[in-house]
Amino acid sequence: MQAQGLNLFIVDDNTSMVTALKQYLQNRFGISVQISTFSDGESCLEKVDEQTHIVILDHFLEGKNGVEVLKSIKMINPKTEVIMLSSNEDMAVAIESFRAGATDYVVKGPSSWKKITKLVNHIITAPIRIIVKEFGVSKYMAIFLLTFVLMAIVVFSVLHVMK
Repeated sequence: MQAQGLNLFIVDDNTSMVTALKQYLQNRFGISVQISTFSDGESCLEKVDEQTHIVILDHFLEGKNGVEVLKSIKMINPKTEVIMLSSNEDMAVAIESFRAGATDYVVKGPSSWKKITKLVNHIITAPIRIIVKEFGVSKYMAIFLLTFVLMAIVVFSVLHVMK
């Protein structure tokens, strides 16, 4: 049985940027994140489900704009974290994105990939921070507890399948 990583979608009509960002994130996160790419919002929406964890979404897309796609993603799966990545520096668009449920709004530029990496890492490590905060344990104890729980789930699943 193979552990399922987080599912991350990149939605942007600039294929060279999408390819480069996907490679950058794969180098950073390895197999812990499964990355799918889309050149338009409609094809992305066809694949969004309860297993879609993170979407990096451009604002300017053919057909529906990014905010419309964001609203549709949130209707399908309200738990999906959506990071808007856009060349649009208009504060009104950023505010509209946050109101529609965006986790963050990143303006494309020299440091945007570092910001995205930091945001994705923050999303991935959220369970550890929650355990630390709620139970008052150290970060290392939280990691140990999560590892223990995950291993128990794997063992239980394997035993259940072998019946």
